[in-house]
Amino acid sequence: MDEQALLGLNPNADSDFRQRALAYFEQLKISPDAWQVCAEALAQRTYSDDHIKFFCFQVLEHQVKYKYSELTTVQQQLIRETLISWLQAQMLNPQPEKTFIRNKAAQVFALLFVTEYLTKWPKFFFDILSVVDLNPRGVDLYLRILMAIDSELVDRDVVHTSEEARRNTLIKDTMREQCIPSLVESWYQILQNYQYTNSEVTCQCLEVVGAYVSWIDLSLIANDRFINMLLGHMSIEVLREEACDCLFEIVNKGMDPVDKMKLVESLCQVLQTAGFFSIDQEEDVDFLARFSKLVNGMGQSLIVSWSKLIKNGDIKNAQEALQAIETKVALMLQLLIHEDDDISSNIIGFCYDYLHILKQLTVLSDQQKANVEAIMLAVMKKLTYDEEYNFENEGEDEAMFVEYRKQLKLLLDRLAQVSPELLLASVRRVFSSTLQNWQTTRFMEVEVAIRLLYMLAEALPVSHGAHFSGDVSKASALQDMMRTLVTSGVSSYQHTSVTLEFFETVVRYEKFFTVEPQHIPCVLMAFLDHRGLRHSSAKVRSRTAYLFSRFVKSLNKQMNPFIEDILNRIQDLLALSPPENGYQSLLSSDDQLFIYETAGVLIVNSEYSAERKQALMRNLLTPLMEKFKILLEKLMLAQDEERQATLADCLNHAVGFASRTSKAFSNKQTVKQCGCSEVYLDCLQTFLPALSCPLQKDILRSGVRTFLHRMIICLEEEVLPFIPSASEHMLKDCEAKDLQEFIPLINQITAKFKIQVSPFLQQMFMPLLHAIFEVLLRPAEENDQSAALEKQMLRRSYFAFLQTVTGSGMSEVIANQGAENVERVLITIIQGAVEYPDPIAQKTCFIILSKLVELWGGKDGPVGFADFVYKHIVPACFLAPLKQTFDLADAQTVLALSECAVTLKTIHLKRGPECVQYLQQEYLPSLQVAPEIIQEFCQALQQPDAKVFKNYLKVFFQRAKP
Repeated sequence: MDEQALLGLNPNADSDFRQRALAYFEQLKISPDAWQVCAEALAQRTYSDDHIKFFCFQVLEHQVKYKYSELTTVQQQLIRETLISWLQAQMLNPQPEKTFIRNKAAQVFALLFVTEYLTKWPKFFFDILSVVDLNPRGVDLYLRILMAIDSELVDRDVVHTSEEARRNTLIKDTMREQCIPSLVESWYQILQNYQYTNSEVTCQCLEVVGAYVSWIDLSLIANDRFINMLLGHMSIEVLREEACDCLFEIVNKGMDPVDKMKLVESLCQVLQTAGFFSIDQEEDVDFLARFSKLVNGMGQSLIVSWSKLIKNGDIKNAQEALQAIETKVALMLQLLIHEDDDISSNIIGFCYDYLHILKQLTVLSDQQKANVEAIMLAVMKKLTYDEEYNFENEGEDEAMFVEYRKQLKLLLDRLAQVSPELLLASVRRVFSSTLQNWQTTRFMEVEVAIRLLYMLAEALPVSHGAHFSGDVSKASALQDMMRTLVTSGVSSYQHTSVTLEFFETVVRYEKFFTVEPQHIPCVLMAFLDHRGLRHSSAKVRSRTAYLFSRFVKSLNKQMNPFIEDILNRIQDLLALSPPENGYQSLLSSDDQLFIYETAGVLIVNSEYSAERKQALMRNLLTPLMEKFKILLEKLMLAQDEERQATLADCLNHAVGFASRTSKAFSNKQTVKQCGCSEVYLDCLQTFLPALSCPLQKDILRSGVRTFLHRMIICLEEEVLPFIPSASEHMLKDCEAKDLQEFIPLINQITAKFKIQVSPFLQQMFMPLLHAIFEVLLRPAEENDQSAALEKQMLRRSYFAFLQTVTGSGMSEVIANQGAENVERVLITIIQGAVEYPDPIAQKTCFIILSKLVELWGGKDGPVGFADFVYKHIVPACFLAPLKQTFDLADAQTVLALSECAVTLKTIHLKRGPECVQYLQQEYLPSLQVAPEIIQEFCQALQQPDAKVFKNYLKVFFQRAKP
């Protein structure tokens, strides 16, 4: 072996050596006999370096996995012998191999097993057992090999081909017949031998039993001798977690419902007698988490049995199953309420399914009602934050608690389905008593009281948030709680979690304020002062900005008396924070977007006259325009690139804020009706000069383009005079991305204004195409994938533009470009349909071709177009699908083929028998299509039902392709 290259296997080797080792590995993988050198090195123990041993196993693994069938019988025998002699050597080694080498060896054994067991090595396990016997080192490897085999055969995370899946099923069947009883016996011997002397091997063996139990005959494991031993392990500290998991796997195995019930019950009896149900005496939380998972498994198994028995109509046994479930509820509750969230989380599944049973029962017993209440109290208690929760810097523990809270929410929703009245009453009790004394109550209890009220909104669902109408008792209970929430003063509580929960709840129950509007002013003040938008925590300010916009939007009808006051109070929050003086504004620019939108909503939905609305909108937008002009001048003079970027960012925010205010308009309240057209036209005039700024083009163009999109919707034709010069600027010094983002703007104008913009489109049509072609023809590196992707996206945008023009009935825009240009454009469409393997673009091209044939393909079409149809369009309909890259198994490609069929049908519709004659006598014979197929094709084309021809065309090309 190349000793120099092997040096690079050491993790501390420098990168040159490491590269060389990688190259050597690739070389050995390709070489037909290099694996033999590695096999010899392992068998003879040539190397002591761990990384080289691992490397040798990797080469063998590659050989077994990918090249095994190429080996001769003698070579295959050599690999078997190598592995067995390596295994024998392990018995005598003074020191065991490192874990990573043992795991890799086990993988190679497992790969060889799945390849050879059914054919050449049926005695695989007997050979290994005869080598390892009860030697602890051998047993360790034997158990690792078993786990590796299990993951090859059973692991659902590994994706198997259907061939491998069939093989794996056959292997399992054969193992069940031939060797599983012997393997189970070996496990029993290992457990018995090592349970008190070698906890590591014992735990490994328990893991193997747990893994195999899912697919072997359960009676081999679920019998007195095994279960008694496992129960014994439950009392040995170093074994009990693994024993618990093993019992869980046994309980989890699918089986007959009555047998399952008996198994679980007998297990429970023994565990209870042994004192395992006395949770409060147990201090080891890691063990309790596993035990909780086991109890969860037992509970859910009994519930599955109950469901099956009910379904089968076996009422007697179903009653027994329900009885068995009920006797586990006290234990379940103890685990659910446990202060450790992992222990609690592991039992939630049982709890959830138990409630599902109660939901199906017509009448609940007193005990069941008490259980429901106990679960409810447990959920309320467990929802509470603990002292350690870090609100300012949330890490992994906090994220886990948030996830756990989501599980509890599901339980709460399920409780609401079982007993909505009880849930409502319990929440009301907790809420009222907590809010009565909120000043002296700890933050976590206040937060959870408000949180529960918030959660009721989803737990007790109604349509469109109508919580305060309909069911009188429910409506009045919620109304009482909301009234308490907004009048208690709890919004002043000095903890961010309580503040946020207050605002979230107020917004979730906004309909309350239509019933009791007298509370709106005090809630608005909370939003606007130090409790909300001016809170000391940035996190609270940010969330409040969003919630405030939702609150105002949903209650816009009630806002009229407060509009001017609100606009005055938010004045300072609207300031465009200047990049120079290091001034830290209260809100980020993203948060300010919500405040601008809110201001827009207040003005537009007010009951003021159009003049008053215009004046208010001008007050809102003039400072932005003035600041914009100053900043643009500064940008033109800025030398330093970082400063340029900061200024451009700020300019972009100004445009974004103005855009956002326009979201307040609607079909009922248009810009025109509100008298605001002039203000927005002024904005346009202010912002458009940024397009000709040579610095920071990307960011400035993108902002102005978005603003134009909004104005096309809001200002309608008033925007048209600005479009030509804006387009001219945007087409200067373009990159692929600029064009790709500019084309949707032109598409929007074309589709919206159609004939009104025809003169403009005719004028800019060729300049736009020249810009596109210029970018597409630029040379790029052969393997530059991002450049290739950009060109592909631009090509799609170009065809989408042509589709919009032709689809909006504006084909004269193309027709009036002069014969030479028209032909050039048509050829690009043909190329798009045939030459580029991009089904999305191909589909668009066929749509355009169909449209053009429909418009120009008749007797009175443009001169020469009929020739073009036969010379180019008809051939495109055949050449595209015949390409190797045209994959008929791909959904997008099938859509492209469907449009291709429409094109052929349209040609037939426009040209009639002449088209059939051309296909019959000229075109199809030139493709060497057999006469009877030509006949069949033409008949399908002439069918009145287009669907028949589409289906036929797919079959036609499937047959035609090799």
